[in-house]
Amino acid sequence: MTDDQQPTGSEADVCTGSEADVCRGALDGITVLELGTLIAGPYGSRLLGDMGADVIKIEPPDRPDPIRTWGQAELDGHHFFWTVHARNKRAITLDLRDPRGREVFLELVERADIIVENFRPGTLERWDLGYETLRERNKGIILVRVSGYGQTGPDANKAGYASVAEAASGLRYLNGYPGQLPPRLALSLGDTLAGMFAAQGALAALYRRSVTGEGQIVDTSLLESCVAVQESTIPDYDVGGIVRGPSGTRLEGIAPSNLYPTADGSHVIIAANQDTVFARLCAAMDQPQLATDPRFANHGARGRNQDELDALIGEWSSGFDAAALTEKLGAAGVVTGPVNTVAEVVADPHLRERGMIAEHFDTRIGRNVLGPGIVPQLTGTPGTIRNAGRAEPGEDNEAVYGGLLGLDAEAITKLREDGVI
Repeated sequence: MTDDQQPTGSEADVCTGSEADVCRGALDGITVLELGTLIAGPYGSRLLGDMGADVIKIEPPDRPDPIRTWGQAELDGHHFFWTVHARNKRAITLDLRDPRGREVFLELVERADIIVENFRPGTLERWDLGYETLRERNKGIILVRVSGYGQTGPDANKAGYASVAEAASGLRYLNGYPGQLPPRLALSLGDTLAGMFAAQGALAALYRRSVTGEGQIVDTSLLESCVAVQESTIPDYDVGGIVRGPSGTRLEGIAPSNLYPTADGSHVIIAANQDTVFARLCAAMDQPQLATDPRFANHGARGRNQDELDALIGEWSSGFDAAALTEKLGAAGVVTGPVNTVAEVVADPHLRERGMIAEHFDTRIGRNVLGPGIVPQLTGTPGTIRNAGRAEPGEDNEAVYGGLLGLDAEAITKLREDGVI
């Protein structure tokens, strides 16, 4: 971590500890250039930043990332989606369409390890910034490309958004209830999945570079990321002709694992489909005989008699308030839990203890805001939240162009006056 990256003022409070390098993180010394906007690319580079990489977010001088104005909550004209994806990043402005901006970018490439972009395929090439050009300046550069459909194939040039990727991949078809329109999860899941796979690919490419000295392209798409998480749907169709569809609050053939009603009008999840856990549930229900009942004695039988079993458990669970039910089942070793709102998540003592409800000092409003913590947790080089995202585009222009590239004040002023930065 260079001097100009050290947190200052209130930001330092989120990066504490007794060890001298506690804030360095596993990816300390890795420089990432982020060209992406909105969610998928920036989320992938945020994951790298959480682990200590120096992520430099590049925005055009006249077109800041739209995510700066996203999020449902607003305070003093500011929105807070920004803190989720911009944290741990420095912010510079640069016009890649300008020949001077292109050259400045290539100088940054010489000093970088990873580039993350989520333009439509061919955009970098139109600016004469394709991978071969980048590699000429830095043979170890890793180019992480996130797009709707991938860099090749008949659909490569189509614009892609999470909603379409989730639907086209078959993922959305699995959601909801039979006979109803498939609802959308109230998140941009396809973007997030693509960002996760992008970060995973970047880490794999970094390891390979440590062996060969050569960089490579990491090609990640929203569509393929949504396909990749669908468990056995493809082989089940291939072998058995099964087209898995939506199953409401449960998975077909996996029982018991469902929402069950409680006396106070809420519901809890009970997941007891494994034989041993089901036996514990039966004992907690004071109906141990159900564990050996031929209708429910093994996984296959419970799946075939899922409706009947759910009705039996629902009748029993309705006699308890949710808190009493979860306490009783938890003590019996049955996997159970509530269906929490975000308010309950934020108050959850376990998540608090684990650092998953994390404070971000937001300089725009002069105080901390809460956001998601860092996953996974590393014991030797833990990730940290070093800032909540820069308040303004180009806030780190002097630090990056002066400190990283060594440009003097006159050169930086000229680039600014000419609209290059």
